[in-house]
Amino acid sequence: MKQLSFFALILLFSTSALAQHTTQVPDKNKKLMTVEASCGQCQFGMEGKGCSLAVRYDGKSYFVDGTKIDDHGDAHAKTGFCNAVRKAEVQGEVVNDRFVASYFKLVPLKKAK
Repeated sequence: MKQLSFFALILLFSTSALAQHTTQVPDKNKKLMTVEASCGQCQFGMEGKGCSLAVRYDGKSYFVDGTKIDDHGDAHAKTGFCNAVRKAEVQGEVVNDRFVASYFKLVPLKKAK
């Protein structure tokens, strides 16, 4: 039983170490871009199964690596990615026709007066 617990613990730490995540602080040496962010399938009409985070800039949409659609709240809420196109501040680059984000932050919605 101790071996099984030890193996599970090792597996947990190794998977989290391999996970690719964005940082919480932008890199001062990289360009900070403001883009449209939403569900690629629901809002941007991209091909794919399920709901996946995508960004659109310069008139082109890209699926995002480095962060996921559910990392930014409920995608199916009224202002979630499947129901709304939001603005986001991002850093990253396009690699193999996907946007690899090193920084991703949603721009807060303005409250109605």
